[in-house]
Amino acid sequence: MPAVFLKDRALLFVSGAEAQSFLQNLITTDILSLGSDEVRPGALLTPQGKILFDFMIWQEGDGYTIETDASQRDGLLKRLTMYKLRAAVTLALRAEEGVTVCWGDDADASQGAQGARGSQGARDSRFAKAGVTLVRRPGKHGKGEEALYDALRIRLGIVTSGSDFALQDAFPHDVLMDLNGGLSFRKGCYVGQEVVSRMQHRGTARRRVVTVSAVTALPGTGTEITAAGKPIGTLGSVEGDHGLAIVRIDRAGAAIAAGTPLLAGETPVSLVLPAWSGLVFPTSADEASA
Repeated sequence: MPAVFLKDRALLFVSGAEAQSFLQNLITTDILSLGSDEVRPGALLTPQGKILFDFMIWQEGDGYTIETDASQRDGLLKRLTMYKLRAAVTLALRAEEGVTVCWGDDADASQGAQGARGSQGARDSRFAKAGVTLVRRPGKHGKGEEALYDALRIRLGIVTSGSDFALQDAFPHDVLMDLNGGLSFRKGCYVGQEVVSRMQHRGTARRRVVTVSAVTALPGTGTEITAAGKPIGTLGSVEGDHGLAIVRIDRAGAAIAAGTPLLAGETPVSLVLPAWSGLVFPTSADEASA
């Protein structure tokens, strides 16, 4: 597949003697176990456990590159600076604008090409869990249509903030961070950790990512998904007759088990949990609370 340039991505670089401990004690990702050629998702949470900023993070040299949506860059930098206090940490904007992604045969070729800061690109752990090798590199290295990337992540059930969920409105479990390497339950405390740990141990996560399909074109992002006239979620990214949504899987499971039609607006739809997640739809109240 051709390399695809994602123009609306921005990069920060965190370095210094205490960069590792600073990030480890602040974000959801366990960076101590982060592989040298691996990109993992992560988030900075509110004290209530909701996603304040989301990003991808990987190690480069003596520091860490954080890739986020361009609209989040300045706010994230400001928030990291607020937490830095007197720590021996340097926070800087990287000069590159945008990120290039490639997958399939082009992924191996990409890792052989030197980029900025000596970066050869790193493999996105979210796609790896879904059985696809996808490499991310800072800067522009391709001209493929962004719709190709969107179609791939929609098919695999990989969400992005803005299109699929609003910041400060979703918990990490809602967007499958507990399953894709973006949320650690083994490291020490970080902002919002108590809330997400409680959700994990009590099994109270009900909202989950699903892939959505229809016989005809799906309606637009933001369309309500209903079962028997009751809302169960909202349509996110859409490409033709396929899309993503975050839904109440207990309500969706009950509707599927009962044969109740699911609708996005007026359009009949089918919902499927991403195969890589290992999740299944509960079919009763007892299963939903198990």
